[in-house]
Amino acid sequence: MFAKPSLLFVLAGTAALSVVAHATAVAEGPQPPTRMGVAIKQSVEQRDKAAAQRSRALDVREQAARAAEERLKAGLQARQSEAESRPGASAEPAEDQFDSLARIYQAMKPAKAAKVFEQLDLEVQLKVAQRMRDRSAAMMLAAMTPEAAAKLSMALARRGPSQAPARPAVARSR
Repeated sequence: MFAKPSLLFVLAGTAALSVVAHATAVAEGPQPPTRMGVAIKQSVEQRDKAAAQRSRALDVREQAARAAEERLKAGLQARQSEAESRPGASAEPAEDQFDSLARIYQAMKPAKAAKVFEQLDLEVQLKVAQRMRDRSAAMMLAAMTPEAAAKLSMALARRGPSQAPARPAVARSR
């Protein structure tokens, strides 16, 4: 009678069949792509195209940012050299800035304006207060602490009408 084949012989026979099948598949050449293989390939190509477009857009933005930075630096250097070459250039703000500050403080509620106004340098307080309407300045002085109001009043009194600059922009009302 027949004896049972051992597992080793069965495994060796299966391996031999696998080698022969693989050799014939390789000899036939490349297999035609399946629908899923085509879909995957198209998806990968689309993703690569999108990534390339994003990369180009980022490069363009980076170049634009560098160019803008260079323009800003050149403009800043030009302004600095212009400011240095101007005779009589000073570090103090222009007089029209004090006019605009006076308009801003006049538009604010006196109590809130006083809190901020007290924090300013006395010279700036003086120049702004001189450009404010009398009523607005009085209401703001009333809302200030007594010490700050006294210092500003003394500075205004020392300045006097003969030393006060002309008030070009802000009209005063009583």
